[in-house]
Amino acid sequence: MRKAATIVSTAASVFVLLGSMALMPATSTAAEDKSMSPIEQGKKIAFDRKKGNCLACHQMDGGALPGNIGPPLVAMKSRFPDKSKLFAQIWDATKNNPNTAMPPFGRNHILSKDEIEKVVDFVWTL
Repeated sequence: MRKAATIVSTAASVFVLLGSMALMPATSTAAEDKSMSPIEQGKKIAFDRKKGNCLACHQMDGGALPGNIGPPLVAMKSRFPDKSKLFAQIWDATKNNPNTAMPPFGRNHILSKDEIEKVVDFVWTL
């Protein structure tokens, strides 16, 4: 009897786990990403909690539950007229400020060069 209860309990757990996985947002395919503009792809990376996670520290247009550790990302074209300086800031912010809380996304291989370029394209529109 005890073994039957364990089997039923295990089956119920698996059922609940599989059911909850159905509620998870679907990950996009490479084909979906290719149909998006680089700016849209950059926004997706910036807002992705497992990738750029910019909202953990920065307030920006279109973002929900932003952090306040970093400065708000506004007027970025006037703050970074040269896109390469914005790229360098995201790649490794410790070069300009060794005490920054911002992770060096490129140097630490958190994001690829291509991903950072897309994030720059998006952030530069803010």
